[in-house]
Amino acid sequence: MRCPYCGSEDSQVKDSRPAEDGNAIRRRRICPDCGGRFTTFERVQLRELMIIKKTGRKVPFDRDKLLRSFEIALRKRPVDRDRIERAVSGIVRRLESSGEIEIPSEEIGLQVLEALKSLDDVAFVRYASVYRDFSHAEDFEKVIAEISAKIARDPGE
Repeated sequence: MRCPYCGSEDSQVKDSRPAEDGNAIRRRRICPDCGGRFTTFERVQLRELMIIKKTGRKVPFDRDKLLRSFEIALRKRPVDRDRIERAVSGIVRRLESSGEIEIPSEEIGLQVLEALKSLDDVAFVRYASVYRDFSHAEDFEKVIAEISAKIARDPGE
């Protein structure tokens, strides 16, 4: 593994342990050249997924981009990092086990919305405003009314 600090081609694994509910291996590494320490994650990839964008362009699926979407929506929200990782891993597992190699970006967006709805209402509204391309205050009001109705139906959540 290349060192992110000095670019050395060599690094040593100091510690390995399961991460993300056993779906990945977390490795702590050290660079023998500069002494830099860093963490890597090793995951099983069942198949190479391609995302079909709204324009029709196809791009390789990027788990890190999916994770960044969650992090942006959940910025400054009280949601544990492990819950975010589990949500992302769940979406990736569903995509890989769907049997499809090419997946429309809209399908991923819907799965992110569904996951955010159960994680944090504010993050859900943030993501929905971009995903659904809100252009007026009424768009926000409609989504907030949906959330309020859900809370009224299920007060225990």
